Amino acid sequence: MADVGVKPSYDADVVIAGAGPAGAAAACHLARSGTSVILLDRVTFPRDKVCGDFVGPSALVELDSLGVSRMDRYARTNIARRAALYIGGEELISRPFPEIEGIPSHGRVIPRLALDQFIVEAARGAGARVMEGYRLTGFAAGREAVAVEAASSNGHLTLRCRLLLGADGSSSTVARLMRGSAPPRRDRFIAARAYFANVEGPDDQLDIYFDRSCYPGFYWLFPTGNGEANVGLGLALETWPAHNLTPAAMLRRLMRDDAALAARLRNARLRGKIVGWPLMTYNHRLKIVSDRVMLIGDAASLINPLNGEGIQYALLSARWAAETLAPCLRDDDFSARALAPFAARVESEMRYDMALSRLIVQLISNRALTPLWIGASKILAERAHKDANTARIVSGIFAGLLPARDAFKVVGGTIGEAARSLASKAVTRAFRGPRGWAGPGAYTAPAGFQLASDAAKDPADFAEWLKCAAACTLELGSQAAWHIIASSRKG
Repeated sequence: MADVGVKPSYDADVVIAGAGPAGAAAACHLARSGTSVILLDRVTFPRDKVCGDFVGPSALVELDSLGVSRMDRYARTNIARRAALYIGGEELISRPFPEIEGIPSHGRVIPRLALDQFIVEAARGAGARVMEGYRLTGFAAGREAVAVEAASSNGHLTLRCRLLLGADGSSSTVARLMRGSAPPRRDRFIAARAYFANVEGPDDQLDIYFDRSCYPGFYWLFPTGNGEANVGLGLALETWPAHNLTPAAMLRRLMRDDAALAARLRNARLRGKIVGWPLMTYNHRLKIVSDRVMLIGDAASLINPLNGEGIQYALLSARWAAETLAPCLRDDDFSARALAPFAARVESEMRYDMALSRLIVQLISNRALTPLWIGASKILAERAHKDANTARIVSGIFAGLLPARDAFKVVGGTIGEAARSLASKAVTRAFRGPRGWAGPGAYTAPAGFQLASDAAKDPADFAEWLKCAAACTLELGSQAAWHIIASSRKG
């Protein structure tokens, strides 16, 4: 214990574990404010990371605040101005990103090999000390400091700091040690990604694909410029019934069988190999602060379970963390109570939208209901063709420009209409007799019949799915009620 009146010594005010977008952005913000920062990462940069590489308009604003947009190499990255939606190989809608005041009406597709290097350079330029090749192996938070244990090829070292910021990704060591356990399996999302050269089609259009064989999930083609593209797939790990293919195998099959994707890849050449990575999606029950420790970005599971978006939340949470820490650094108070405003900020900004996304993913994780969701998606796309406001909201939600709850403005009646359409098809097939049910398109049989059949085969898993769906519904209801009360108070 330090002597009374003797100021303890630190290697840095803040040690940040993980130099991805969240960690490097936080290091940049903090170093600019005069905070001494050590930024650790287990690898040396530049390094690759499995990701879709899409950096949305809101994330571009954050990058601009870091000075990244003024880098020459950044200016040469590929601009995406529109997005197209496909279901079963058929294009349903193609729209430019909406224009919203103060935010770019475009995104960029920046491979993580380049993006992460840009932000690390910004952090180093702001005065952060970057230690590459060091992996956090443990920590101990005490009354006056955090002792951070790190290992490299040269051996082990211990760093003393006033606060530890965990930004070490979805498999975060900091998060596991702080919480005492790994995140629940149902929060896991898994992605697979590959790069292709000589890709057909426009370089400024992002393609999003859905197919009944990969629900609940989606796949994409995001051009990185010069005829090259990031092609990948994101999939919820927990489905009912479970998928029988790995994400990489599923992606290979979709690249072959989806007519729209195959058309863009018909002369393409695979660069490298298909690689995968697990992600942990948002769960408000998981704590993200404790005494002298905070989690940001993927380490805090700030990933949207509906679309896998994480870069935007990584950059936002880095700024929110730096803003929260300003008074903590001034007052030398890093207790969980002093850090709580960060957790409150995350909940205020994200919990409502994430509750909606989580419920949707939970519902569509029941693959017996896939025809219903595909039907609803097609109806929504048809409405977007006819109504400019619907199209603006759909494209705005995808681009991260509008909150997911805005979907309530355009979804009304869509699911019911899809259910009625499926029921009508089922009646028609019933009159055709057994051959009608066995013919092409038979997957449009009433979702309720399939649901009952699957429930009878595996009642335990069905009960678990139903329980989780009920919990997600209650969470969304509570957040909607809270939002209404908060809005009325502001009014």
